[in-house]
Amino acid sequence: MSERDGLAERFEAERDQLRRVAYRLLGSRAEAEDAVQEAWLRLVRVDAEEVRNLGGWLRTVVSRICLDLLRARASRREDLVGHELPDRTLDGDPEQDAVLADSVGRALLVVLNTLGPAERIAFVLHDMFAVPFDDIGSIVDRSAVATKKLASRARQKINGTPAVPTDELDRQRRVVEAFLAASRAGDVAAVVAVLAPDVVRRADRAALSDGRPTEVRGARPVAEEIVVFGRNARSAELALVNGAVGIVVAPLGRLLLALSFTVESEQITGYQLIADPDRLRGLDLALPYSWV
Repeated sequence: MSERDGLAERFEAERDQLRRVAYRLLGSRAEAEDAVQEAWLRLVRVDAEEVRNLGGWLRTVVSRICLDLLRARASRREDLVGHELPDRTLDGDPEQDAVLADSVGRALLVVLNTLGPAERIAFVLHDMFAVPFDDIGSIVDRSAVATKKLASRARQKINGTPAVPTDELDRQRRVVEAFLAASRAGDVAAVVAVLAPDVVRRADRAALSDGRPTEVRGARPVAEEIVVFGRNARSAELALVNGAVGIVVAPLGRLLLALSFTVESEQITGYQLIADPDRLRGLDLALPYSWV
């Protein structure tokens, strides 16, 4: 076996872990694959004999590549919500992309997209991969103490601040979970069971197909729309939406639609479908640790 073949074999042993790191940092399978491939190209340009910990070295390189990509996104103010995904993100097998998004959690990917580049690096590497703050600091060019603060700030954003007491939040969650389960099953009767008789559904025009009204009243008419929402329900997960239990619809982990609910006496008295890009950007989205 040649020296190059031996290095390639060692790299392949690390590839899956590098992909996991890169995907959580970028939220795009295609970009994660590119980052890992770039790490290989950098590896073959150095003296591998001087790399004592190949796994750690590669993780650092991949993380720095991802940080550069995240900063480039921020500098050009890339719009991640309310629009079709760019073609590059959809390269390859859509089913594989969906499975990968499911493995991390679509809602978590949505909330990670709200973090700053350095915050995301610090949180993902420390909280998801147990990388020491000293090592992360060398990637984001901060001290270990400053890097710890970055991760703490990111964690606070991800956890969010509920707008209601814990027992009320738990009640909301039970009702909205029942709504989502019934939606996924296409069970109109089960949806009616969690709706107040005079429930009101309001929606942004961007959330609706042509001909559907922006407002619908009454449990039965609202529930019958479940056939329409049911197509999106497989990409939906619970999240905190402005401090209350809501739903995000996020194909491949990119926010497309959000639902906010009003819950009273174990029933939904109203909900909104939010799809206008400006409104989506203005939402306070979070995912408490207990939900991950």
